[in-house]
Amino acid sequence: MERDDVIEYSLNAQHSEEEGKKLRKKIWQVAGILTLLTTVEVLLGVIASGWVGVKWEVVKYSFIVMTAIKAGYIVFSFMHLGDERKFFKYTIIIPYIAFICYLILICLFEGNALS
Repeated sequence: MERDDVIEYSLNAQHSEEEGKKLRKKIWQVAGILTLLTTVEVLLGVIASGWVGVKWEVVKYSFIVMTAIKAGYIVFSFMHLGDERKFFKYTIIIPYIAFICYLILICLFEGNALS
């Protein structure tokens, strides 16, 4: 009797070389985009302290935005949310965006209250 509750995916993996190339290209593309965003963040942090006339709040908000973009990109690419239907994406993403915005708001206002 064959069990139907155990699925061995490695035995059924029959990918062509073209599919493998597309998959490797996508992985390198994701790694490149995340590396680029991280490099921009680091350079902004290093260089922004020497800029005259730029408010530190602008730098803080740009860090928050870039980090949120990286987190969303990671969720969409590595957790395969980008391949889902639009309604399901919004069902997952909108509550998290609202919660993250709330946390950022609390952190910024409470941080200013202490100083």
